[in-house]
Amino acid sequence: MNDIDNARALLERHGQGHLLAFWGRLDDAQRQTLLQQLGQINWDELGKTIQSYVLRKPEAHIPDDLDAASFFPLVPDSPARRALYERATARGEEMLRSGRVAAFTVAGGQGTRLGFDGPKGTFPITPVKHKPLFQYFAESIVRLSQKHGHPLPWYIMTSELNDQATRGFFAANGNFGLGKDDVVFFSQGTMPAIGLDGKLLLASPGSLALAPDGHGGSLTALRRSGALDDMRSRGVDTISYFQVDNPLVGVADPLFLGLHDLERSEMSAIMLPKTGPYEKLGNFCVSQGKLQIIEYSDMPAKLAEARKPDGQLKFLAGSPAIHVLSRAFAERLTAGGSLRLPWHRADKKVPCVDAAGAPVNPAEPNAVKVESFIFDALPLADKTMILEAAREDKFAPTKNKEGVDSVVSCRAMLVDRDSRWLNACGVNVPPGCVVELSPKSFVDAEDVAARAAAKPFPPLTANQEYYFE
Repeated sequence: MNDIDNARALLERHGQGHLLAFWGRLDDAQRQTLLQQLGQINWDELGKTIQSYVLRKPEAHIPDDLDAASFFPLVPDSPARRALYERATARGEEMLRSGRVAAFTVAGGQGTRLGFDGPKGTFPITPVKHKPLFQYFAESIVRLSQKHGHPLPWYIMTSELNDQATRGFFAANGNFGLGKDDVVFFSQGTMPAIGLDGKLLLASPGSLALAPDGHGGSLTALRRSGALDDMRSRGVDTISYFQVDNPLVGVADPLFLGLHDLERSEMSAIMLPKTGPYEKLGNFCVSQGKLQIIEYSDMPAKLAEARKPDGQLKFLAGSPAIHVLSRAFAERLTAGGSLRLPWHRADKKVPCVDAAGAPVNPAEPNAVKVESFIFDALPLADKTMILEAAREDKFAPTKNKEGVDSVVSCRAMLVDRDSRWLNACGVNVPPGCVVELSPKSFVDAEDVAARAAAKPFPPLTANQEYYFE
């Protein structure tokens, strides 16, 4: 779209003519930006989205045959399963040694909820050295690459909002020791913010109010950016997916990778046992033989509270958004250049301009943002697999400044995990002691045990801070 008359006619046809109300005020660069934004929108599809997700609130469909999903337990419950886990761990390690695995982090968010101005991945998270989230993951990848004798490439999905700042952060820090070619950045897609009346919002007279299209857009972004082609050229066939706010995740777990491979799964997931029926984790469920996730907010109380005869929650398996995907699965789903996963509605307070072009900073939600979620790809997989994990080993999200799933709780869980690794090697961690193990040297309990055997850790004193690298 490069002709203003065509643009005006198109917008009028779709009831969005107000987007050009300030055309006469704009300079050439601003006009070009706005036309480019408008030209990237599929207006017919957007119209359907507005009708289905904005002008009416969609109701969640709960299948009549919904049942709880099965999963591999954290602790093997038979000699045969114990042997399977041993084979899977060996297979995962072999996959890392042979370069079959890539790490993939979705990192399009800002640190706004943390009171931090910048990409969330640049937030300082570790308890002693205050290393940023990106650095913590990078050092883990450096160690895994050393340990398995093969570079582990890292793909990072940013957003238009933070792409430049993220790239600059890595450049200023020398990629934290990773090879320049082994860190690949690309930006996710966007969707316009839509007013509650179905009209698109302008962030300024010359720009739409845009928002990231959700982590479900990561698969099409992998395709569009050329990242899938890059993976294929490297021999990568397995993708370890995690979100930037969870430093406890473990960027490439051999057991999880190996089980995914042995089970011939196309998309696999980690599950955590829910702490209660209404914990804010999606529920792993099965309908018509297909794995899916029902969001905690959509789960009927009767199902959320259902229990087995032993008193355990029937729908116990909650999703922390940790996955392994086969590259071939991502290629199949995006073969046409796009992938239409269901949208999810969120009512938000979106800064915009009013009819006179004056800035508006709303006190109440004034718009709908629609996002797609990667878990909606699960029913599209021919084979799936779920592995139970221990929360204290895998899940410490940094979503709030304090309280549940916060900076405070994340740091405490990092200290607790490192303390457990040290205690297992005979190192006494006294009360109030804050320890931080650098992932450059200690990416798992095995690394800590090896160091303790080769060079004992010094005695630790209560209420002191210790950093080991």
